[in-house]
Amino acid sequence: MVLAVLSALGFSMKAIFVKLAYLEAPVDAITLLSIRMFFALPMFLIIGFTALRSGPALTQKDWGWLIFLGLTGYYGASILDFMGLEYISSGLERVILFIYPTLVVLMGVVFLGQRFNRKILWALLLSYAGIALVFFSDLRFSEQSSDIWLGAGLVFASAVSYACYSGLSESTIKRLGAMRFSVLAMMVSICAVQVHYLIVHPVANLVQPLPVYLYGLAMALFSTVLPVLFQSSAIRYIGAARTVLIGMLGPVMTILAGWWLLSEQVSAIQLVGTALVLAGIYQVKHS
Repeated sequence: MVLAVLSALGFSMKAIFVKLAYLEAPVDAITLLSIRMFFALPMFLIIGFTALRSGPALTQKDWGWLIFLGLTGYYGASILDFMGLEYISSGLERVILFIYPTLVVLMGVVFLGQRFNRKILWALLLSYAGIALVFFSDLRFSEQSSDIWLGAGLVFASAVSYACYSGLSESTIKRLGAMRFSVLAMMVSICAVQVHYLIVHPVANLVQPLPVYLYGLAMALFSTVLPVLFQSSAIRYIGAARTVLIGMLGPVMTILAGWWLLSEQVSAIQLVGTALVLAGIYQVKHS
C-alpha cells in the first residue's frame, strides 16, 4: 500500500513540477518536455538493458505499432498536456487527464463492438459532470476565460491521445514484454520530442536556468521512472485492483499540492467535482 501511495504521489506531482518550471523561467512546453526526456532516457535504458536484449526479434509490424504508440502515448499525450498546463491549474489538468479510462471504454464500444451497459453510462455521467464542476469552478477564478477553454481542450486532447495508447497497446505488450515495450516506446517518443524541438527552436534554447533543469530531472525521476517501478511492485504485492484504487488519490494529491506550492484556489465545488470524477472512474474500473 505504501508503494501504491508513493506511485500515486509521483504521478500527481508531474503537473506541479511543470507549473513550477513555468514560474521559474519563460520556458515553453516543448523545451521543458525535451529536458524531461533527456533525463529520463538513461534511466529507462539502465533499467531495461536486460529486457532489450531478450524476447523475439522485432518485425515491421512491431515497429509500426511501437512508432504509433510511442507517438500517441509518451510524445503526443505529454506535449499536449504540457501545453495545456500553460493555461490551466494543475488540479483541473489532473482531473481531466484522469478520465482517460472512460475514453478507452468509449473507444471499445465504438470501434470494437464492446457492450455499452447501464453501469458504463452511469460512470460517464458522473465523470463528465465532475469535470464540468471543476472546470466552471476554475472559470470563476480566471480573468481570461478563453485560456481555461484552450487549456482544458489541450489536456482533453492529451487524455484522448493517452487513451489510444492505453487501449491499443495490450497486444504489443504481450508480445514484447512490458519492460521491453516501455523502453522502446519511450525511445520512439524521445526521438519525436527532439525532432519537434529542433524544428521549432535552435539548440541554444536548451540553455535554461538551473531550477528548470532540476524540475526536469525531478519529473524524469520522481514522476516518470520511480512511479512506474513503485506501481509494478505494488501490483505484485497487493494486486492490480487495490493498486488502481489507491491510485485514485492522485487528483486529490495534485489539488492539495497545487494549493500548497502554487497558491492555486481550492473551492468546495472543485472538491465535489473531483469526487464525482473519482466515483465515475471507480465505476468504470469495476464495470
